[in-house]
Amino acid sequence: MSTRHPTALNHGLQSCRECGLLSRPAPGVVVGRCPRCDEELDFRKPDSLQRTLAYLIAASICYIPANLLPVLTTITSGSSESDTIMQGVVLLWSPTGWPLSIIVLFASVMIPSAKILALLYLVYSVKTGSLKNNQQRVKLYRMVEIIGRWSMVDVFVDTFTVALIQLQPLMSVEPGPGLLFFAAVVVLTMLAVESFDPRLIWDATSSQPIQPEKASPYA
Repeated sequence: MSTRHPTALNHGLQSCRECGLLSRPAPGVVVGRCPRCDEELDFRKPDSLQRTLAYLIAASICYIPANLLPVLTTITSGSSESDTIMQGVVLLWSPTGWPLSIIVLFASVMIPSAKILALLYLVYSVKTGSLKNNQQRVKLYRMVEIIGRWSMVDVFVDTFTVALIQLQPLMSVEPGPGLLFFAAVVVLTMLAVESFDPRLIWDATSSQPIQPEKASPYA
């Protein structure tokens, strides 16, 4: 005789996304409410994978011009110079400025691309019903959720630079079109993280039969 991995969904239980309380909706109620914080409950986020994938595709499209187009344009009395994200990383690299250069490199180039790849992997693994590394995948999602907000650091640096360096008519700094695309990448990836439901990772295990442990003959 076989049993199945128990899940909250199998037992009609709902987990609150705000306070984490596990509760059962009242009989006949379509939309449950958390008895602790009164947050609306659901078994799974509606169209989670479809919305997450749509946000990721849009973020991937915006990621290309975000890195190819200039994010800052420096205007002087004699000329103007535009810099992309990578050019800014190179310009910041110096004996005293290399820590900021590394921060911008990680926050503006590596983290957004890593977020997109990680979420694509999670969507693919759920879509194919993967049963491997469930705990590691949940930890990966939590990590993406926590560090993703730091991708805005480059937008903050450029915004502060534009606000501070205004020495007209001698010198001024203006934001470039790449900054808008980069901000769009950050926002779209954050929306993708919020759209993905990590509970879907465990759904495949609930349909897999397992053999119960045999009783010891010496018990």
